[in-house]
Amino acid sequence: MNDNNPAGQGATRPVTVADVLALPVLAAGRPQVVTGVPHLDRPVRWVHITELTDPASFLKGGELVLTTGMPLPQDASGVRRYVDELADVGAAALVIELVRRYHRPPDTLVDASRLRGLPLVTLAKDVNFLEVTQVVHALLLGNQTDAMRRTQRIHEAFTALTLRGAGPEDVMRAAAEMSGHTVVLENLVHQALICAPSGGAMEEALTDWEQRSRATGPGDHTAICGPEGWLTTPVEYQGERWGRVAMLPTRTDDGPAFGPQDITVLERTAMALTVARLIHPTPWERTAHRNALRDLVEQRHRSAQDARARCAALGLPTDRDRFVAILVDLRAGDWGPGLETRLFEDLRTAGVSALVGELAPGRLGILLAPRLSQPWRPIVERLCGTALSLAPQAVVTVGSEVTHLSDTARSFREAARVVEATPPGQPLPPDRSFHELSDIGLRRLLYALREDTRIQEYAEQQLGRLIDYDTQHGTDLLATLRHYLEAAGNKTNAARRGGLSRDTMYQRLRTIERLLDRDLESGEQRTELHTALTARDVFRAH
Repeated sequence: MNDNNPAGQGATRPVTVADVLALPVLAAGRPQVVTGVPHLDRPVRWVHITELTDPASFLKGGELVLTTGMPLPQDASGVRRYVDELADVGAAALVIELVRRYHRPPDTLVDASRLRGLPLVTLAKDVNFLEVTQVVHALLLGNQTDAMRRTQRIHEAFTALTLRGAGPEDVMRAAAEMSGHTVVLENLVHQALICAPSGGAMEEALTDWEQRSRATGPGDHTAICGPEGWLTTPVEYQGERWGRVAMLPTRTDDGPAFGPQDITVLERTAMALTVARLIHPTPWERTAHRNALRDLVEQRHRSAQDARARCAALGLPTDRDRFVAILVDLRAGDWGPGLETRLFEDLRTAGVSALVGELAPGRLGILLAPRLSQPWRPIVERLCGTALSLAPQAVVTVGSEVTHLSDTARSFREAARVVEATPPGQPLPPDRSFHELSDIGLRRLLYALREDTRIQEYAEQQLGRLIDYDTQHGTDLLATLRHYLEAAGNKTNAARRGGLSRDTMYQRLRTIERLLDRDLESGEQRTELHTALTARDVFRAH
């Protein structure tokens, strides 16, 4: 058994007619399938030896019927009745030995079996039916014992998940691992909230999810349904249905797509999800948005196709060519009550498709996918109004508009850089309520880099000797330098700013040049000193 598959699903396939015919004890009789080849995947529940003319009265369905052919009726109508009764009761197959009475199967038997789809198998050599019974029954009983053990392990695994308070992602991941199938949790509007893929890519599972899900009608109990043959079961919370779990068949399924253990896994998954919803009260639609956004920002998807399929399954139109990343940064404390939900409701009321979710404590992310006819700036202004009314200290920043979903990580990074470059209390631009990349000037850039020791060393290297001189001599040459730099090198304006005479200004500037070994007539060197002075102001203010 695969250690990664606690349920042991690889061994749960029932014993079929084809399996029994391949056993050495039957293969020795040189079996030949005369009719019913497409039905050799029927499960065999038991083996029944009979020499009666009406064996069906002793059967319950699923039996492999062994006979020497001696009791077969002589007349055609009797043969047809014999086959009809076996087919009606659900016999798995009829195996007839061509040694004693017949050397070729009667045409009436072949025709009747073909008409009813009953597998008819002939044996060209004598076979010990009792030995066949012993071997097959031992195999069946062993399978039943293994199935019981696997079912017990399934129950134990889900009980452990529930006792440790596992979240929905953990539950779904366990279901996929135990079953070997992709498992998807969706809500009532056919949005895929959680997809736990098994083997294949998420794109394969979630592409066109809503359309495919709607084609798979709802059911009141666990059942295989829809054109793709999904195994589904409803999920309830406080007595009301709110979604369902779907287990998808795999392309490698040979025989029945799902076995009894798959049903057990799916039903236990639904139960564990109900308990998880009690423990984790945050609406799972919001959690799904958060996880999708975080994976986009951190680029954790296996491929761009997987990212598109996942976001589309949550209702974001990924075929649009306009995406805008927005960050709402609280700076300190907790979100106001229901801010995340309020922003999502604002967007839905405005008819704007978006994902909304918390990316980190105190930082909310929004990914807009506006239509071509929807200018995004008024939308952001509306969100700013809601955010600032509930959290006045929040800072709203916007990244660049991008044309592909795969580029949204860059837009979010830009918005994050704007957040980092926005000091507390930074006034808003006069024409809008949010900040964007074009707002970052020298002071805000240095604020964003204030923790970088290279910037700190640079400022000290440029100005340290001048500051030390002021400290030792009680002078204020640093202020004189500031006035000179702010006057763009105009000495007259600098003297006026500092309330000094021109001669005093000239004398002080010469002292500054000597102390710093700088030429203040050089525009490049003035820029270097102005940058260092601005960096020092940032350090001292924040």
